[in-house]
Amino acid sequence: MTQVLGAHAFELRNMNVYYGDKLAVKDVNLSIQRQKITAFIGPSGCGKSTVLRSLNRMNDLIPGARVTGDVRFQQQDLYAPNIDPVEVRRRIGMVFQKPNPFPKSIYDNIAYGPRLLGVRSRHVLDEIVEGSLRRAYLWDEVKDDLKKSGLALSGGQQQRLCIARTVAVEPEVILMDEPCSALDPIATQAIEELMKELVKQYTIVIVTHNMQQAQRVSDFTAFYSIRKEEEHGGKEKRWGLLIENAPTNKLFAQPDSEETERYIRGEFG
Repeated sequence: MTQVLGAHAFELRNMNVYYGDKLAVKDVNLSIQRQKITAFIGPSGCGKSTVLRSLNRMNDLIPGARVTGDVRFQQQDLYAPNIDPVEVRRRIGMVFQKPNPFPKSIYDNIAYGPRLLGVRSRHVLDEIVEGSLRRAYLWDEVKDDLKKSGLALSGGQQQRLCIARTVAVEPEVILMDEPCSALDPIATQAIEELMKELVKQYTIVIVTHNMQQAQRVSDFTAFYSIRKEEEHGGKEKRWGLLIENAPTNKLFAQPDSEETERYIRGEFG
C-alpha cells in the first residue's frame, strides 16, 4: 500500500457488511478525518463495532463475513485483490474492549510486533519499547519491571500496554473498540487523556456506549441505529444504519435527526 495523504483517512461509500446471508450494516456513507478523534455511538446491535472492524479488515477473520461497496484508506481501496490484510492491520492498529496483553513480559509485549517486522537489534528494540511505553504514559510506572508479565498489571495499565504495543509498529490509525468499558473511572480518565495526546500523531476511531465519553474526547461523532423488518413467518430481520455524522458539539447540541436527539436524551438504547 502506498501512502496518499488527504484530509480524510477513510472514505466509505455505500458500504454493506454481511455475515453469511445476514445483512449486518447497510449503506454506510462516511468520511473520517485524519488526525481527529471520531466516535461511533448507538444502541447495542447497531453495527458500530462491525463498521470499525471493516476499517482494518478484521471482519475477514470471521467466517462468512463480507463487505460490499467502497472502503478507502488514504484514497486506496482497502478490499482490492492486491491489498495485503496483514499490512492493513499494521498501518491501522486496533485496541480491543478487554485488555489483551500477551502472556509475556512487558518488554516482549511491545517488542513482539517490531520483531515480526524484522527488527533484531537489541538497541533498536530497547528504543522502540521505551518510546512506545512513554507514548502510552506507562514508562515511569513499569521501567524497573520490564521483565514482569504484562498480565500482572492492573486493568488500566494493561490497556495502556496494549496501546503501547499498537503504536510500537508505527501505525497511522488506532481503532478502539470500547477501550474503557472494563475499566474504573480513574483508569478511564487516563485512557481519555492518552487519546487526546495520541491524536496529535494518529487518526483515532473509537466505539463507545458512553455518550459523555464521546463528548469529552471526540472531534466528530457518528450515530448508528437499528432498522427492523418482519419477514415471512413472523421472523424479524435487523440491520444497522448510520443516521448522521457531525462535529461532536453540533451532534449533541443540534442533531439533524430526531432519532439522534431521542437517543441522546436516553429514550432508547
